[in-house]
Amino acid sequence: MWWMIGAERRIIPTMGTTMDDFLIRALIAGLGVAAVAGPLGCVLVWRRMAYFGNALSHAALLGVALGLMLAVNLTVSVILVCIAVAGLMIALEHQRRLSADTVLGILAHGALALGLVALSFLEGVRVDLTTFLFGDILSVSTLDLVWIYAGGAVGLAVLAVIWRPLLLIIVHRELAAVEGVRVQLIHTIYTLLIALVIGVAMKIVGVLLIISMLIIPAAAARRFAATPEAMALGAVVVGALAVVGGLGGSLTWDTPAGPSIVVCALALFVLAGGVARLWRRPAEA
Repeated sequence: MWWMIGAERRIIPTMGTTMDDFLIRALIAGLGVAAVAGPLGCVLVWRRMAYFGNALSHAALLGVALGLMLAVNLTVSVILVCIAVAGLMIALEHQRRLSADTVLGILAHGALALGLVALSFLEGVRVDLTTFLFGDILSVSTLDLVWIYAGGAVGLAVLAVIWRPLLLIIVHRELAAVEGVRVQLIHTIYTLLIALVIGVAMKIVGVLLIISMLIIPAAAARRFAATPEAMALGAVVVGALAVVGGLGGSLTWDTPAGPSIVVCALALFVLAGGVARLWRRPAEA
């Protein structure tokens, strides 16, 4: 019996002894993204910055368009555009004419629309928007893996350095400043890390769904974690399970791989909520 995975038209025998290389690369890529997205997503949840991350992820499509126009590596162009948009967001944080969510909405949807319009002007370049909007994890190359793991290692190393100051800012921003924490610098570094993750992970679930890999595993792990570090580790585990389950579901039911990973993460979040309620009942009794 044979099955086709997602949008890929390659056929894999379900009874074979080995998996094709592209499926193995997809699994490795997904696990790499889960490892770095988990801890970063925890901070995103704690600081209620989901819409901030969403705005950055939408800007990634503009990076794709510019990368195709200039014939440069798409990962590099996406990272640079996300960093530029992140810098613009930070610069506009202190203006008082418009609320923060209004500014983020303008930047998010404006960047997405600019990306779509720019792509329409590309002549002689065939662009599959579905690939960029919803990801194409099954086409991950060895170079993509290098980007994911090299970028992820750098991101986690930097996050480890700023972890404690970042927690102080989350608990009490003014008190952290009194304690000598350079609040604006830490905030800027963290924002750039989010931009880096979006750039290297875009191919996994696409620009419209990448933020879900940051938020959903962290939100699921939050129900059980007693410490920030435990929540970060739990988010990594939930993200890894979502990748494995999503790819398995895509293999079994011929569904798009990227969205399948997000659906699996959502199912784990709902399951975590149910288990948490059952966990509390004996304690309350």
